[in-house]
Amino acid sequence: MENNLRVVFMGTPGFASHILDEMVQNKYTVVGVVTTPDRAAGRGYKLQSSDVKKTAEKHNLPLLQPENLKDEGFHRSLADWNADIFVVVAFRMLPKVVWSMPSKGTFNLHGSLLPQYRGAAPINWAIINGDQETGVTTFFIDEKIDTGNIILKDSCTIAHEDTAGTLHDKLMVKGSHLVQKTLDLIYAEEINTTPQEALFSDEQSLNDAPKIFKPMCKIDFNQSTTSAYNFIRGLNPYPAAHCEIGQSTADGIMHKIFTCKDTIEQHDKSPGDITTDGKTFFKIYCLDGFLEISEIQQAGKRKMEIGDYLRGLKQSKSLKVV
Repeated sequence: MENNLRVVFMGTPGFASHILDEMVQNKYTVVGVVTTPDRAAGRGYKLQSSDVKKTAEKHNLPLLQPENLKDEGFHRSLADWNADIFVVVAFRMLPKVVWSMPSKGTFNLHGSLLPQYRGAAPINWAIINGDQETGVTTFFIDEKIDTGNIILKDSCTIAHEDTAGTLHDKLMVKGSHLVQKTLDLIYAEEINTTPQEALFSDEQSLNDAPKIFKPMCKIDFNQSTTSAYNFIRGLNPYPAAHCEIGQSTADGIMHKIFTCKDTIEQHDKSPGDITTDGKTFFKIYCLDGFLEISEIQQAGKRKMEIGDYLRGLKQSKSLKVV
């Protein structure tokens, strides 16, 4: 079905740029793109463009990079594109003067099955909480964050081995399809939305998905093996779960843990104890089992497979989480 809606796309990271790229390749009429300004990053503090900007430039799309979303000059430039609909994926919170501008509204793609996991980090929190299913949702933006009427949903199974990275990629593909399906329904005027309040009761608890900061990423091994395992994979690859490893608190060194296997079994170890042969395996104990670490990064060094890490250790005996 040919879709002649004039679309403005708003987004920033790779998740959003993939969806924009698919829209353009599938001949949707993207009349403009809004993304964040270039930022200094990296060791050389060179200006870096967002992934969405790179995709917009690849397709020669008109581009705006406002510092202030409330700026009237930005509003005039946005209005000049004469869009029918705004599509928002992984962007900033929009003021009402922006999201109410197009005649057919503004919809957002969110990486959860709303109303669950409203917030900035739905993919991470679904894994950390041990969920076995999540998904993507399109909804019309309103005054609050992630509360608008739902248009469409698509569910996705969370495998036991999934990390935030692998689940991100699954949802990115599903999200691309859902955005295009949503645009087609809007064009055909076949939209039937559902208020989020109709999908839960007062007695039902809703999980939130607040932004994750690095101080929140310390691993607690004084819990179940499953909980620690979910925490680690829910933060892999970024910002990564961490702990300090050494022979005592005086010589503890920060380590990021990326991948591991979980084993539930009785043992006589204390939480945080480590056993290793110094060559092939590295186990950290929890309350009811252990995690066998397969990928690790010591502070100041590169990420390593566990065998490479162990070969570089000067002392592997009497190590523990401190």
